[in-house]
Amino acid sequence: MQDAAAIATIRDKYFELLDDLDERARRRWAAVEARALGRGGIAAVASATGMSDRTIRNGLKELDDPAAPAANRQRKSGGGRKPQSATQPGLKAALERLIEPTTRGAPTNPLRWTIKSTHRLAAELRTRGHSVSATSVRRMLRAMKYSLQGNRKTREGNQHPDRDGQFRHINGRVKARRHRGVSADSATTKKKEVLGNLKNPGKTYRPKGDPRKVKTHDFPDPTLGKAVPYGVYDIGENEAGVSVGISHDTAEFAVGAIRRWWDKLGRKRYAGAKRILVTADSGGSNGSRNRLWKLELQKWADETGLIVEVCHYPPGTSKWNKIEHRLFCHITRNWRGTPLETLEVVVESIAATTTETGLEVHAWLDEGTYEKGREVSDQELAECTIKRAAYHGEWNYEIHPNKH
Repeated sequence: MQDAAAIATIRDKYFELLDDLDERARRRWAAVEARALGRGGIAAVASATGMSDRTIRNGLKELDDPAAPAANRQRKSGGGRKPQSATQPGLKAALERLIEPTTRGAPTNPLRWTIKSTHRLAAELRTRGHSVSATSVRRMLRAMKYSLQGNRKTREGNQHPDRDGQFRHINGRVKARRHRGVSADSATTKKKEVLGNLKNPGKTYRPKGDPRKVKTHDFPDPTLGKAVPYGVYDIGENEAGVSVGISHDTAEFAVGAIRRWWDKLGRKRYAGAKRILVTADSGGSNGSRNRLWKLELQKWADETGLIVEVCHYPPGTSKWNKIEHRLFCHITRNWRGTPLETLEVVVESIAATTTETGLEVHAWLDEGTYEKGREVSDQELAECTIKRAAYHGEWNYEIHPNKH
């Protein structure tokens, strides 16, 4: 029987070396210490280190075994706990049956919404007679090449056969206009923003333990309304002007935003210009089939004397519009985590948007009222001087000022 002093000495030595010893080295060191102590050495080392006497005995056998595991192995081949796939042969197949209908999109599967929860999957497997934990399920899913993933916006629906051709056409027109010193602008509407003390996705720095308190429910406040940002992005100058409307997103509002950008920024920068190029989406207030869009552009062309060339992106490709990833994404990032309580907050947040590449943004409030559902007659459209391009004239056209 070893005395307390000997046990304390072993304990001190063990904790001094503990961080430098792997599993194999620990049991072999313990075996050497136990052998050096003689009778009662195994019990003393076990008491000092917390190891089991069986581990120390295994270490003693290894010291005397010429066929002991090599230095780069912790235990003999086949040692350690057996994987659950070996002890429960049907476990992997059962897990695959649970997740397969979900990954294939069967909406009626009872575990349709549990695929994100390894705890729920483990509980379901246990009801089917398997002994398994959530950690084991997570490990098995990883081995089966599954991982938690979000949605990725890549499917654009049915693609127009001339989709890529239109992209090349727009790119060529932008380069040609920029080469001649003509303004080339990308224009579209950002999604409407509900005003009020409402949760806005994202985080912002605040004193610890003092999050911004917002309303529990995101119901729109009819007295505050919504903000409708319409942006005009100067592709060559990396500069944008955004009109924030309070009414409806109509073609009249869209052209009004372009007119405001020209009056406040474009006219001075492109003094003496005879024409302007606008790239826009195929739908919405600036859609290629929108008669009011063409009529309002005609009015603006008559006012300024400018030839307005328009190139529309193919249907379903609005995310390719340069204004989306050069302006609007940065605006969203700039006001993340900040409730858009008033129009002033929206306008100021937009105007404060900058990037490392030098983006400059100007923002103005448009308090005009725009009527929805305004129709344009065949006669009004016929009075517009529209010259369609040879290539997809429904997407690419010029509006010339009428001579009075």
